[in-house]
Amino acid sequence: MPGARVPGRTWTVRLTGHADHTVSVTCSTAACRMPHRSKDAASMRRFAAEHIKAHGRLAGARPHAACSCGSAQCALHEARVHCSGSSLLVLVHNPAVGQVWTLAEVCQTCARNIPHITILATAKPAVPAPAAPSAEQSAPRTAVPGGFSSPEAAPDPSPGRRRPHRPHRPNRSRG
Repeated sequence: MPGARVPGRTWTVRLTGHADHTVSVTCSTAACRMPHRSKDAASMRRFAAEHIKAHGRLAGARPHAACSCGSAQCALHEARVHCSGSSLLVLVHNPAVGQVWTLAEVCQTCARNIPHITILATAKPAVPAPAAPSAEQSAPRTAVPGGFSSPEAAPDPSPGRRRPHRPHRPNRSRG
């Protein structure tokens, strides 16, 4: 079915501290190779941020993706909303916490309700195949200037009509 939606994708990268004062990075994608534990928390934090951004660059937003937030009972935001709008690829990261990065395909409505997001990509709507013109179709209509609904209501677009030139007036001095 060409108009069917596919489930929205979600990736989570987590920085975890351990009792021996080391940190590790985990990714929800099992195929990802993560570095070994390290005592250098700053470099591990930078690795986690770059890792989730790499997922974003590779994934892109899909126009036929359903909102992953809606399928997770709106876990990314507090208010319940009705999912609608284009699919977006967003990065959710609260810098105050700084330990979890979530990359998700969500709808525009949910994105407005999610705190601490960065929109990485907007899905381009799928371009429908052009229909073959039928014999009974009339000639194509020309564009109507100014957004009017009918050519009859549009102003005369002739190039000869211009606003009259106003002569320069010198500033009046106050006396």
